[in-house]
Amino acid sequence: MSTVNTRDTTGASDAMGEMVQVCRVDQVPLEGGVAALVGGRAIALFRTWEGNIYATSNYDPWSRASVMSRGIVGTRGDVPFVASPMHKQAFDLRTGRCLDDESVRLTMYDVRVLDGRVWVGGEKSVPEGEST
Repeated sequence: MSTVNTRDTTGASDAMGEMVQVCRVDQVPLEGGVAALVGGRAIALFRTWEGNIYATSNYDPWSRASVMSRGIVGTRGDVPFVASPMHKQAFDLRTGRCLDDESVRLTMYDVRVLDGRVWVGGEKSVPEGEST
């Protein structure tokens, strides 16, 4: 499993709240993911082919294992997703919603890229039914 060094936990306070620097963008493989421990939470970071970075919980609600960072990144139509490496359920990387069962979601985290560095914040609030 790919992990990133999170020793540099210098926070940056802004309008989104406390953010923690996690890694360089180039440490997250294109069409892949890495795991990081941020504030005691297991986070999965993903980078799509377009270069967008997403942060979700690393916990797979179907297999009940911390494995999402090893998932398969792709698109379904124009929806970027990660498929669980265990049972292949697909989750929308923009909202965390399971594309195979809308009652299941991954926890999403605020994420920002500044000067080639990935910063992760708190849980992201995604209104029910929102797709982006």
